Amino acid sequence: MRLNTVLVSSCLLALAAAYPFPEFSTPKNFHMSHGSNHQPAKRDPAAEVVVGPLAVSLVKNADGVGRGKDVYKLYLGDGSTAAGWPAMSEWVSFDYMFNASKPVMFSSCSAFRDHYGNPVPNNSAEEIGAIYNAIQQVAQETKVDHRFILAVMLQESGGCVRAPTTNWGVRNPGLMQDHDGAATCNSDIPPYTVQNPCPQQTITEMIREGVAGTSSGAGLAGCLNQAPSRETDSAQAYYQAARIYNSGSIAPSGNLQDGIATHCYASDIANRLTGWVLAPHACNLNA
Repeated sequence: MRLNTVLVSSCLLALAAAYPFPEFSTPKNFHMSHGSNHQPAKRDPAAEVVVGPLAVSLVKNADGVGRGKDVYKLYLGDGSTAAGWPAMSEWVSFDYMFNASKPVMFSSCSAFRDHYGNPVPNNSAEEIGAIYNAIQQVAQETKVDHRFILAVMLQESGGCVRAPTTNWGVRNPGLMQDHDGAATCNSDIPPYTVQNPCPQQTITEMIREGVAGTSSGAGLAGCLNQAPSRETDSAQAYYQAARIYNSGSIAPSGNLQDGIATHCYASDIANRLTGWVLAPHACNLNA
């Protein structure tokens, strides 16, 4: 992906979980990747569900270590703790990650335009609540850790429900910039409709297409099922899956910064999972 630095339990919980919402100005240092993804071709026509040790059967909002630190540490190598990457015991809770990222989600749409070059509205409180609900629902459906879903969504779109579709040979629409999905609130197909508000159903489907996959490409669940370390090292498998989602494969070296697409991608995801939100992006591998 190309870099774009923005200057600037039933799982269906009540929208009140995402309130109260103060008003925010655009974060000055928020970083996301918004460009082409190369998700692998889907191996199973059915919706993807994580199997094996990585499957998360119970969604817990207070999981992890609670609060994190908003710092960025560059991680290189194969994603293992032996190579210095964070263990899952170092990941923050979903509640902390979601609440810390609200300023980003309130303002990330300011980075985007519609088909005609017009600005698109920023997210409303209700739309951010809908994102919360969607992630929880899809996490339960697919057995993917909800923190991983949130981290990838922030990486791909900053949580902007009106993120545009990128197309470098394959369409990547929506919140998750998924593989040729249908759901979007900023259409690249005539008549190029921008939906405001973006409906809960569409938001949920954008998350679902990125996690459960589409008819033509794998989602996060499928990428986790393909991760080489899925049976032996859970944290490493998540970082590997992030790289697969971004580039379609892991380089022969096994190093997650090698190969095509966004070299910083797996490192960015590891940092998001440990608390990074607005600290300077200390990775120049994509330059």
